[in-house]
Amino acid sequence: MLTALRAVLCALIAAGVSLGQSAYLQSAAEIVMPARIVDGNSPAFWENQRMRVFTSTGVPVSMIGRELDRLRVGRDPVITPADHFPIWIEAVWADGDGTLYGWYHHESSGSCSGLVVPMIGAVVSRDGGRTFNDLGIVLASGDTPNCDARNGYFASGHGDFSVILDQNREYFYFLFTNYGGAASSQGVAVARLAFADRLNPVGTVYKYHDGAWTEPGIGGAVTPVFRAWTAWDRADTNSFWGPAVHWNTYLQKYVVLLNHACCATGWPQEGIYIAFNPDVSDPAGWSAPRKIVGEKELGVSPAYYPQVFGTAAPGTDTLVGEVGRLFAKGLSRWEIVFSQLPFEPVGGDPEDGSGANRQEPRSELLVQ
Repeated sequence: MLTALRAVLCALIAAGVSLGQSAYLQSAAEIVMPARIVDGNSPAFWENQRMRVFTSTGVPVSMIGRELDRLRVGRDPVITPADHFPIWIEAVWADGDGTLYGWYHHESSGSCSGLVVPMIGAVVSRDGGRTFNDLGIVLASGDTPNCDARNGYFASGHGDFSVILDQNREYFYFLFTNYGGAASSQGVAVARLAFADRLNPVGTVYKYHDGAWTEPGIGGAVTPVFRAWTAWDRADTNSFWGPAVHWNTYLQKYVVLLNHACCATGWPQEGIYIAFNPDVSDPAGWSAPRKIVGEKELGVSPAYYPQVFGTAAPGTDTLVGEVGRLFAKGLSRWEIVFSQLPFEPVGGDPEDGSGANRQEPRSELLVQ
């Protein structure tokens, strides 16, 4: 019966009928990023047939190799001026002329004792990421920091993000976490930068709010794409955070992986979730996040910073095909396989701590 159903679904897909999409994991040989600590999204690009990957621990680290499983630690990139340290480079994009554009998470510690306020800035390199010029802060919250916040890290702010250029090369889209302000504004939000403004990003990034891209990057309001159920100023926050977005050439859709903090002190990782969108310019177009794996199944704790890498050139963390490598905190023991068949229906709700549309890991294709 299952084989017959799969045949029918495949025939519908071949006829151009859109049925949805899904993803599942399968075990693979272990890959460990050689950086001592991976503390954020780790962006990548190709230069002279070698992949360069950045990660950060408050200071950026560079890794380089001809294949994803053969990276070695390179020389740390130099960023000038050094006005926004500590700094985490979490997204890059390489232009055809050799210019490398990057974006970083910075944490300001001046507002509250023991808590910081993250913000997002831009850098540019003309030597393959060996040195960067800091272009300044492009995304910052206008909300007053809450020095009584109980999440243990942030009093407010924008951070833990990724960036992707749309397929029409019109805008760079930022998917970032908003940690402060009214509870209704917290969660994963979106902003964009016109491609033409990539060298002049300060003052030209605009946030999505109430259906429009009109709020300024510095201080403007946001409408979250994935709203927090329990605010980040509480110890038992319940929210998605740390989105990692890529364009999937097989699905012809944008894919985002999400952390899910729930529902106790210390940001426990309830699971890793996935969502899809055919048009990144439409924030309302994201599918409901589905759980693909829990921390216990991954065998790494905390299983933060999930992201997918393409398995060979030109694949990166923002360009992936039918099969990619799933990393969590710099460790991969899994391939993630994308399908044009839909997930099977499952229960669960992240508001009660069980996970939105809960999807347990499976070693076989899931179909309705």
